[in-house]
Formats: sequence, structure tokens, C-alpha cells
Amino acid sequence: MNETVLWYENAAENFAGALPVGNGRIGGMVYGKPYNEVICINEDSVWSGGKRNRINPDAKKGLEEIRQLLDEEKLSAAEDVAYRKVQGISPVSRHYMPLANLNIDMNLSGVAKEYKRGLNLENAVSFVEYKNNGVTYRREVFVSEPDSVMVVHFTAEEGTLDFCAYFSCVEDYYDNNRPVNDNTILLTGGFGGTDGIRFAAALSASSEDGKIYTEGDKLYVKDTSEAFIVLSAKSSFYADEAYDDAALMDVEYALECTYDELRYRHQCDYKERYDKVKLSLDDNGDNAKNLPTDERILRMRGNDLDDKECDSHIHDNGLMTLYFNFARYLMISGSRDGSQPLNFQGIWNDDMNPYCGGRFELNVNTEMDYWIAESCNLSECHQPLFDLLERVCKSGKETAKEMYGCNGFVAHTATDIWGDTAPQGNKVPSSIWCMGGAWLCLHIFDRYEYTLDREFLEKYYPIMKEAAVFYTEYMSEDSEGRLVVTPSLSPENSYKTENGAVGTLCKGASVDNQIVSILFNDVIKTTEILDTDHDFADKLKELLEKIPQPETGKFGQIKEWTEEYDETDTGHKFVSHLFALHPAHIITPNKTPKLANAARTTLIRRLIHGSGNAGISRAWVANMWARLYDSQMVYDNVRKLIAYSTNPNMFDGQPRIRVDGNFGGASAMVEMLMQSSIDEIVILPALPTEWKTGEISGLCAKGGFEVSIKWNDGKLVSAEIVSLLGRKCTIRTNSIISVSCDGESLNSTHSDGTVSFDTEQGRVYTIRS
Repeated sequence: MNETVLWYENAAENFAGALPVGNGRIGGMVYGKPYNEVICINEDSVWSGGKRNRINPDAKKGLEEIRQLLDEEKLSAAEDVAYRKVQGISPVSRHYMPLANLNIDMNLSGVAKEYKRGLNLENAVSFVEYKNNGVTYRREVFVSEPDSVMVVHFTAEEGTLDFCAYFSCVEDYYDNNRPVNDNTILLTGGFGGTDGIRFAAALSASSEDGKIYTEGDKLYVKDTSEAFIVLSAKSSFYADEAYDDAALMDVEYALECTYDELRYRHQCDYKERYDKVKLSLDDNGDNAKNLPTDERILRMRGNDLDDKECDSHIHDNGLMTLYFNFARYLMISGSRDGSQPLNFQGIWNDDMNPYCGGRFELNVNTEMDYWIAESCNLSECHQPLFDLLERVCKSGKETAKEMYGCNGFVAHTATDIWGDTAPQGNKVPSSIWCMGGAWLCLHIFDRYEYTLDREFLEKYYPIMKEAAVFYTEYMSEDSEGRLVVTPSLSPENSYKTENGAVGTLCKGASVDNQIVSILFNDVIKTTEILDTDHDFADKLKELLEKIPQPETGKFGQIKEWTEEYDETDTGHKFVSHLFALHPAHIITPNKTPKLANAARTTLIRRLIHGSGNAGISRAWVANMWARLYDSQMVYDNVRKLIAYSTNPNMFDGQPRIRVDGNFGGASAMVEMLMQSSIDEIVILPALPTEWKTGEISGLCAKGGFEVSIKWNDGKLVSAEIVSLLGRKCTIRTNSIISVSCDGESLNSTHSDGTVSFDTEQGRVYTIRS
């Protein structure tokens, strides 16, 4: 229970303490207040308005000016031109917004005793329980995907309920908040200009023997020991002009069910996904499992209970397991087939203008949100990202043509619900970066390598191709004949030239070279699989020969730019130029040992100057250490991620909530135990000494395999490989291994630390040390 339940002894004081529930489309943050409950309601398509045309009409002319100024090393002048002629107009696209608050006022007085609230990750139900005047009150909250409603269930043991529920919403954004019948309130409103988004939320209740009625804008429930309310939400983005009728219909259908029926359907749907993977680690927490979750997080800091980091080693494998399970819970609750993808805050937001607009940030944040989708057996939760990519591609074709005069499609640093692709924000160090769409496209072939789903690849290959087409026309040769992206930047960092000039815009950032190289290779491999576009593939092969690959610099590090520049911030939070190490597989200890050593040097140099302290950067760095098989460094970074970058409710991003670090941290935990490429599966590549004994089941590996692993005393005991597609399997491990199937030993080929064997679809293969 202590590895699957977040629990607390007090109600949440703020949003960073509230607990999330969701079904991918509807989200709620439950504060757990005993008498005046607040649940912040989100609907994932409620954004600040309709699509904007932000393409700067001077971009084409500006592009040529910028390139000329960069050639002349007039960096400040180039950035001035970029700011005036390339930045989007207006500087930002639409942003994510909350829908309303659901308020529940209990008609009680006195002190709530024996209070407890929590979130059960095994059934995706939030709960609050307490005693008042001898009566035990309990509330349960969940959001059902099968029934498309939020459900709040109330019980009063040996007592009666007396409460009212109502919406509160920012005055300027709702039109009506009134009853439509004797037991239903309908809230309607909308946001933003031409083709803005309209929304509706309906609230109703059910009880076998109590009184239910509306009065003003409130829904009352009285004289019963058990009742439940249901809330639905719909928008014009999904339901056109019938969004209000659709919201009412969802409530009406839900009220035809009992609470037990609604809960059962919700639980079956959720557990079908959550139960696929299970992690178990030996308990080293010295009874920390008996502490509330917020106290466990603080305990991991050791004697240092403020925000200053220290190296005191307080361990709690149970809390790490809870963190891993919470990330999978967020994925299932925040990203479902037919919903929007996870944005900067998942789907949970209480701010009318949230940090980074709650948008889809494309220079790592959104991609990191999906790093565990395939490996943690949640491939269907990945689909909303590809749905968004279709909109991004459509918009990006216009941006490529109008801004740069190129065919294909392009997207910059961030996008919104409409797929906006113009440069985002008013800061040159982050906005003039045209690689967002290309990075998103890498998820296409990555998913294919896990599933080998040819139909999926056929559907999304045209998007990959359009991205590649853009770079064939946009990239240009530098003075040494190298093909580079110009202008570009290493996200949010700047550099100094030999002549002392300082700038952000550059000719060829290493991360760009790596992303384009992977994109071109993905397209080439896809043309071979689908037997199509061979001439285009040949063109990409020729261009690849001119694109710079990862190189070492004067400090023995991986160069951040094509040229040998000094970074102005040696401890910069991002290590984007190690993209080739993670999430890509260009740099590996086994195949490219010299580059792997240079990557290690890069990380050490960054970290000793202060990098890796923020949640997202620490999570990414942890994954990089895992790829270098450095078990202690990845463990230390995950531990500090939890201790110093985690809110009381386990969301990343203290003090504001965000979700990217949660998924990045969980990804690093997977990478400690298993890494996979299309060529091989690496078992226990970075197992830390603190994880002495444990097991994990249900992970997915590239090539169509499902993997379960057991270890004891830091050594592999056994691994089970389920062959989903009947392909040949290659395993890499530090142990001498044998392979069997149904108790019979198999012929296998051992080479260079690996063992290979043929498989049959649906059969289970056991690996032993």
C-alpha cells in the first residue's frame, strides 16, 4: 500500500499540495478540505482562444540578413534582426486555461478529527476521510474515461449528509451558471476572439433516499447517508456547437448508473493499463513507509530540510517506487486516445495565464512527457502526441513556405492546441529554434521500433518526410562545406567567439546536427520498410555525408556548437548537445566508447559548474548517466530529483507544478533496469547498490518484446522475455547467461557480452545467470 498510495494528515494548502485525478480530457485537483472542499476543474481543450496567424511577413528578408550578419560575426546585429523580422507576431500563441472550481460546502461545525486524505494509484481514486461529532465522513473522487465524467461519492457512517455543490469561475469568462432542471446546474462560457473555444460543464447528483434540489446556482443534497455527484465538461473544440447538449447528455447517462457501477467501469479501464507494469524494490527506508508522503519527501533531504542541496544519503526505495508508479498514473490520467497530449502541466492548471502558457514546449518538455509511454507499456497513451503532430504539420507547411520559402513543414520552440508553428515567445535564446517539429517526428519511428506496426508507420511517414524535406531546403553550407541549420541556437545557451563576441544565434548547433541526422536516417529506413521514395532516400544519404556528427572539443567534451566556442554559462541547465547520448542512441559505451567518455566529461564539466539542479534538467541528466551505465550517478540524481524538485503532491517543479520531470525521472529508473535498441536489450545496465534486491515486470523493449527482470544482491537472477512478434532476440548483460523456453535449453550465440536466440511469437524465454 505504501508504494501505491499518496497520503497526508492535512488538507492541501495550495495547488502544489492538491491531488490530481483525470481521464485524459477532464482533470481535477482535489484539495481535500473537510468542510469547504475545492476541486480545480480542467478540460484539456479549454484554451485562451482560436488560432492566430503569427507569421512575421518580414521573415524571408530577415533570414537572409541574419545569415549574412552571422557570416560577418555580427552576432548582436543578427539577433536584433531576428527579434524584429523573424519573431512571431504577436510573440505568443494561445495558452491553456482552467475551466472552473467545483466547490463543496459541508454543513458541519466543529473540528475534523482523525483526518486523512490520499490518492490510491492502484484504482485511481482520491479520498478524504475524517470524523465530526462522532460521524465518519468519507469522500471519493475519480474521473471515468468510459463514462466521461468526474464522480464525487459521499458517505456518512452513522450520520446524514448535508451539503451543497457549485461552480465558481472567473467572471469575465462565463455566460451562464444556472439550473436547467430540478437537479442539474449548467455552466457555459468561452474564451478568445474569432473561432474562440466555448465550453460547458454540467453538475448533477444522485441518492437513493435523500433530497436533491437546486437553489440559485447551487446544487443541494440532504437527509441521506450516501450520495454522489457527477460532473461533465465539453467544449466546442470537440463537439462544435453542441457542446452544452453533449455535457448534459454525459451527466444524464452517468446518472442511470449506480455509484458502484461507475466505479467498477472506471477501475477496470484504469487497471487494464496500470497493472501492466509492476516495480518492487527492497525496503531500505527505516520505517519511512509509515510517514505521510510529504514528510517522506522532506526526509530524503536528510538533515538539510531547506531547499539547499546536501550530500547526506537518506534512502527510501519505497518512495522511489511510489514516484515511479505516480508517473505512470499521470500518463494514464492525463493522456488518452482522443484527448490532447500532456502539456507543460499535464492537464492540471489553476492559473489563467500559467507558466510558459501551459503550452506544448518542443525543446524537450513535451518529448520528455512521453519517454515512458512505450517502455512502460502505455503505447496507447502516446497517441495524442501524434494527433497533435498532424495539426502541427498542417500549420507548419504554411510557416515553412511563408517564413522561409521552403517546402515541407517546420515548427519552432512551442505549439498550442491549434498546432501553432511560428517562433514562440520574445526571447531570442529560445524562440528562434526551428527543430521542434523534427524532434516530435522522431517519436514516430521510435514507436515503430517498439511495436513494428507497419500501418502506423505508413500513416505517419508522410509527416516525417515533410519534416525532412524542409531541412533539405533550409540547411546551408558553412565556410568549410558542412551542411548546418542556420540560423539556429543551442536551446537557451549562448557562446563566445575567439574574438570575444557573445551571441545566441549560430551556424550549426550540435543538437540540430544530431536531430536532423536521426530524422534523415529514420526516413531512409522507413523508405526501405515501405518500399517507397527511394530517390528521396538517396538524396538524404548524400546530404548526411555533409552534416557534422558529434565531435570532441578542447576540454575533451562533446562540442555544443559546430565551431569550437566557449559557452558563456558553463553550468547551463540544459545539456542539449548530448542528445546523441539520450534520447538518441548515437553515443553508447559499447559502440562508441571514445564519444561516451567525452559525454561523461561533458556532464562532469556541466555539473561541477551548477547544472542539473532544476527538475527537468536533473531528470534528463539522470537518463544520460544511465546510458553511460553509471549506476551511482543516475541513482543520486533521481534521489535528489525527488528530494529537492518534488512538490508535496509528488508533481515535479517545486514550487509550481509541472509534469516533465516526473516522466523524465521515471524514464531514468527504467533505464537503470533495462535499455533497448532495435538491435539489443540491455539487462540491468545501471543497477545501483541501493537497489540490492527487486523485480520489475511488463516493460516493453524495442523489437517487439516484453521484459520482466528479477535480481538479488545486485546480480541478475532471471529475466523473462515474451516474444510479441517472433523476432530474433539479443540480450546484453554482465552475467554469464543461459536461455530456455518451457524448461528446455535453447541454442544461443554468445558474442561480445551478448547472447542471441531465435524466438516464436507468443512464447516466453527465460534468461538465467
